[in-house]
Amino acid sequence: MPELPEVETIKNQLNRLVAGKKISGLKVFLPKIIKGPKSQLVKAVLGAKITRLARRAKILIFELNNGFSILAHLKMTGQLIYQAAQPETLIKNKHTRAIFLFSDKTCLLFNDLRQFGYLRLLKSAALKDFFAKEKFGPEILTKEFTLKKFRAILAKRPRIKIKQFLLDQRNLAGVGNIYADEVLFFAGVRPERRVADLGHKASAKLFSGLKKILTQAIKLRGTSARDYLDALGQTGNFASKLKVYGQEGKNCVKCKIKSKITRLKIGGRSAHFCPHCQK
Repeated sequence: MPELPEVETIKNQLNRLVAGKKISGLKVFLPKIIKGPKSQLVKAVLGAKITRLARRAKILIFELNNGFSILAHLKMTGQLIYQAAQPETLIKNKHTRAIFLFSDKTCLLFNDLRQFGYLRLLKSAALKDFFAKEKFGPEILTKEFTLKKFRAILAKRPRIKIKQFLLDQRNLAGVGNIYADEVLFFAGVRPERRVADLGHKASAKLFSGLKKILTQAIKLRGTSARDYLDALGQTGNFASKLKVYGQEGKNCVKCKIKSKITRLKIGGRSAHFCPHCQK
């Protein structure tokens, strides 16, 4: 599933590629990906210009110049792929669910193998209320997200296991399985530890890891562990930096005894860690 770094990468690319472009058409091949009436979305975007792309948690926001915004959630296998030219008869990918056509003959494909992703039309003035109802936690890479604030959020969930804490979007926005595992390894914290058992040193290390690893992953355009591609159809380069996620059975890259990376299930989700380096 695309997480914060992957969605942020796509947002940054699309701001360069499609911001300022006029939407000349929207082809929808799988109506169920539209949250709400399909005709309403198509009518609202036709002739509108994209003013900019924004992001909240793992959701992309296409802001239009007519008072509407389009939310795009990629869920597990969604992709937004930019094409610099439209052929006379556009040949879509077999997993292409919708295509945005632009007046300059470029286009943007929404692909989704598993069909869990969606597009949603909202009035831009309603975005604040929409996200308030979603109850997302703070954005990690903002100046407002401080160590003091992080510790205050931890204090509200003392009994939960730290891996589950990191995955809960009500606590922190945008973290998923990949980066939760990597941050916990960076901090030397086992995924099954209870939040109440974390001391000041561990919470500070977790905070530092969140900021550092997510920033580095964005610079490398995210992690292509499975289906993720950036807006240019290219894989991200952070996979080569992964220390524990997807490394089950391999030697730890950090500890001297070369302990094997272990995987266990926590709340139905996999967690990868080094039994020696993480306590």
